[in-house]
Amino acid sequence: MAKSKTPVVETPLMKQYYNIKGKYPDAILLFRVGDFYETFSEDAIKASEILGITLTQRANGSASSVELAGFPHHALDTYLPKLVRAGQRVAVCDQLEDPKMTKKIVKRGVTELVTPGIAINENILEHRENNFLAAVHLEQKSGGVAFLDISTGEFLTAEGPFDHLEKLISGFKPKEVLFEKSKRRAFTEIFVSGHYTYGLDDWVFTEESARDKLLKHFQTKSLKGFGIERLKSGVIAAGAVLHYLDLTQHHQISHISNISRIDEDKYVWLDRFTIRNLEIFAPVNEGGRSLIDIIDQTITPMGSRLLKRWVALPLKDVQPILDRQSVVEHFFRAPDLKMELEAHLRPVGDLERLVSKVAVGRITPREMIQMRNALRSIGPVRELCMSADNVVLNHLGDQLNACDTIRERIEREIVPDPPNNINKGNVIRDGVSADLDELRNIAFSGKDYLNELQKREIGRTGIPNLKISFNNVFGYYIEVRNTHKDKVPSDWIRKQTLVNAERYITEELKEYENKILGAEERMLVLEAELYSALISALTEFIPAIQLNSNLLARLDCLLGFATLAAENNYVRPVVNDSEEIDIRGGRHPVIEKQLPVGEEYVPNDVFLDNDTQQIMIITGPNMAGKSALLRQTALIVLLAQIGSFVPAESATIGVVDKIFTRVGASDNISLGESTFMVEMNEAASILNNLSSGSLVLFDELGRGTSTYDGISIAWSIVEYIHENTKARAKTLFATHYHELNEMEKSYSRCRNYNVSVKEVDNKVIFLRKLVPGGSEHSFGIHVARMAGMPPSVVKRANEILSELEDNHRQGGISKPVGDLAQHREGYQLSFFQLDDPVLQQIRDQIVNLDINNLTPVDALNKLNEIKRIAGLK
Repeated sequence: MAKSKTPVVETPLMKQYYNIKGKYPDAILLFRVGDFYETFSEDAIKASEILGITLTQRANGSASSVELAGFPHHALDTYLPKLVRAGQRVAVCDQLEDPKMTKKIVKRGVTELVTPGIAINENILEHRENNFLAAVHLEQKSGGVAFLDISTGEFLTAEGPFDHLEKLISGFKPKEVLFEKSKRRAFTEIFVSGHYTYGLDDWVFTEESARDKLLKHFQTKSLKGFGIERLKSGVIAAGAVLHYLDLTQHHQISHISNISRIDEDKYVWLDRFTIRNLEIFAPVNEGGRSLIDIIDQTITPMGSRLLKRWVALPLKDVQPILDRQSVVEHFFRAPDLKMELEAHLRPVGDLERLVSKVAVGRITPREMIQMRNALRSIGPVRELCMSADNVVLNHLGDQLNACDTIRERIEREIVPDPPNNINKGNVIRDGVSADLDELRNIAFSGKDYLNELQKREIGRTGIPNLKISFNNVFGYYIEVRNTHKDKVPSDWIRKQTLVNAERYITEELKEYENKILGAEERMLVLEAELYSALISALTEFIPAIQLNSNLLARLDCLLGFATLAAENNYVRPVVNDSEEIDIRGGRHPVIEKQLPVGEEYVPNDVFLDNDTQQIMIITGPNMAGKSALLRQTALIVLLAQIGSFVPAESATIGVVDKIFTRVGASDNISLGESTFMVEMNEAASILNNLSSGSLVLFDELGRGTSTYDGISIAWSIVEYIHENTKARAKTLFATHYHELNEMEKSYSRCRNYNVSVKEVDNKVIFLRKLVPGGSEHSFGIHVARMAGMPPSVVKRANEILSELEDNHRQGGISKPVGDLAQHREGYQLSFFQLDDPVLQQIRDQIVNLDINNLTPVDALNKLNEIKRIAGLK
């Protein structure tokens, strides 16, 4: 922290502040002073800018001052989220003792360090998104990663090559990423920028330290039960996460009761390019809609979060996909069951995050009632699942635990409509505690007691108009008008003289006052104790409630799939282990929802396999729908492999293990990368990671460079994919290079298709239908006319196009030969098919050479002559 330029003579309060601030130099320290949270010095300047609160100065000893900005303590839930969302780490420093109980400076300490990746406050959290903290441990060529959402207790780890770690980071979108300080450079080279990061000391990332932390936390003797015993790098990353929780004062973490392995072999590879290009989680353009926006029909926040996980990690194993499908289909056959389950799910809310609040002792009385409502739903849901004619639902229902014991206790002990804060009182029901009932009787029947006392004293003294009242100065008193003061008994004690009356107290009245005022304080203390005991009892049910949360979230996702399918005319795809993708009448799930009213999406068929039609080369004009066709194919496959029905008339999906896309690109100027460099980076990533189970989408590759460069690269990439003996990846290659249509003649598994158009009166009508065969024209000039290009420009473009087509060479590109063909690493332009007269001369010189009788001197002379012809003197 930068220190003030003025020498500071510290007051005791500021001395305490700087001592605590010194332990959290990189965090904004919210320092509780009375009813306010104050910030000082550099923190005050930051806080005032972020929160829009007034920046002032306060005296800090002789001839010095310090910047100050603060807000009322009850506004913490308003201001804390703003600081965290601005990327700040915030240390909340509270008063640890009652100021009334000490004559010295109040003891203070940090009770919580909130960072973007560690938040429980619901005002910071997005209800339908996980708030993951990630830790990355890097070795030479591989590493480990761990993810923790402290608000739900989900703890996951994985290890593998760097591209696998990068893929997981892209899919899980952590709010904060921990890494080793000494490996900052390696970290920034592997992972894209934009993550909030925090560096930890290297000693944190050691296997011994990490393993010790995990075993201590889970109270086990090994990690075998979690399936991560041999994941050295994954264990180290997970240990770093636990260390960070300790560092940030998060000690109540009993709800983190399990750690799971993310097994690379179980899930489809979706790299960050694919996630972005397919607009799975976020649209590329402002105002657009993502896939998740369309398919998320869940009822609960925890269902929505799980759906995002399913989409980020599509399944490769057929059986779990079929299990999910069977449930969705069952809901189609039993709509009444679906409606009943949805009705019981609605009151559940975010049970997953509620139970985490129990673990940290932060569940409010109103949230306790929400917990009761959620638990009430579990019994009926269990019965409905158990009675369903579906094995998967039966198994799900069998695992649900209604937790009747604790639910009944909540109903028995908490009033139906409690305040949000336990300190407000009136939270615990009557009949729970005899002591509490007695105190309430004293506190709330006081009026009756005072009326009785007043009647008794009137009868005893004969003073008809005496009255008993209360004020904050004297407490309870008896007021007698001056006309009757001669009747006042001798045992009354005079406290105040007014113009027309006198005020008195009695021993009985004083005893009652002490009793009733003490009762209110004791009631609050006793209610807090009883509520704390209830939370403690509820803590024992955390594992069972967490399992319930997970099961209900799964059920919610499957109900959402059924709703999605019913509302959008989706069908159940046949998912198997074949190498075929056969989609009939496929539609784009997002685009079809954004069409103008009355306009229907034009469906298309796509067939790919590894033996007959491995590569579809798709030509057609811009705006014809090539990009949509590519994307919809990938999205249909993805939907099928998360267990959803798909937008098609029918579909057979042989599971894929990787989905790659190279769709569109924009300059990444901030990193010094052009459009073409972005294209090549993505294309290289695809070619270096191909498998036989891959689905590859290339859209307009090579637009970022010259025409012949683009054709050459596109041709050689298609050729590489076709001739790769280790991996026959199924590929859709959309292009405006019609020259690629020639590949069908030489490569047996390449097929030409085009997105058809109709030309009427020199105007183009886009039919958006995929048909066999290549396209003859690009219709780019027609598109220019549609865009409003000046007629003179369009006319001149047509003239130039005709001239270029007339002069364009005939022929194609030959297949590679020799070593080049064996390695499938390129293409060869036929030197003997070029029309350039200079090149023809050189060709003639070489063709006429008698190699067998050529002397070294003749060879040098001939080479010199070729140089002269080529103008290279």
